[in-house]
Amino acid sequence: MALGLASAAFARGLKTLVVDLDPQCDATTGLAVSPEFSETVAEVLQSPKLNVVQRAITPSGWGSVGTGKIDVLIGSPRALNFDSPNPTLRDVWKLEEALSRVEKDYDLVIIDTPPSINGLTRTAWVASDRVLIVSEPSIFSVVAADRAMRAIDELRRGLTPRLQALGVVINRIRLQSKEHEFRVNELKQMFGTKLLSVQLEERASLQQSQGAARPIHNWPGENAVEIADIFDEILEAALLSFEDSIGKRVVKNDKRFARLTKIMRGQDLDEVLEIEALDAGEVLNLAAEPAEAVKD
Repeated sequence: MALGLASAAFARGLKTLVVDLDPQCDATTGLAVSPEFSETVAEVLQSPKLNVVQRAITPSGWGSVGTGKIDVLIGSPRALNFDSPNPTLRDVWKLEEALSRVEKDYDLVIIDTPPSINGLTRTAWVASDRVLIVSEPSIFSVVAADRAMRAIDELRRGLTPRLQALGVVINRIRLQSKEHEFRVNELKQMFGTKLLSVQLEERASLQQSQGAARPIHNWPGENAVEIADIFDEILEAALLSFEDSIGKRVVKNDKRFARLTKIMRGQDLDEVLEIEALDAGEVLNLAAEPAEAVKD
């Protein structure tokens, strides 16, 4: 999903940073970058200083299209060391601090999260404005998507009021499958308008383009064009969501909102800890599923 969104941003001419938080480093590989660098996302999470962050970022192998470019904050298997099931506030604030130092150079930041419910995914959410929940049409994915939606709301109310769920997108659907049809209807009932109308079918074109480390928008064939159009729609929805003030209205009447709005993006963690009077374990004890995080 992250690579498809990066391809859409690339085709749109946006200056985009892809943060690879997955220890498997799939986004790094799919963007034609070798993960063999001395500074990676692991070093950034250890020490989110400007010079460390800058050394961990490199141009992707996709080249450039007009004003568009894709940079990569390089993934590393060592990021697994930061995937604690019980992260502290200090742990999850590191990426937020790191991105605040470089995000002014980009139109969009996309964070690729690992397939886990632990510290790395929560770290991505704390650093994000929007989260795209990706669900397959299966019983386990449906349950996981529901947990993720509730966990995002809890985190928004507990620490970062700017965070919103962009919605739920169905991936790897087989249109002829009765089981998939049943689970899609289940997702519709569960999420209503939060379920995106677009669906990604299981098609070889996407896997082939990613295996070749090329953007889906540049891959030949009608199937690739259809997939690229879907990612364009998702990106458009994400960008339009930043123009909607509904998030402000939702939290405006929250009695804790006045305190939470003092927590600013990129703020020094010690200042945040002074403002945030809650116990870190209370704030971060979330059950959430992995999702793509988007930062404008």
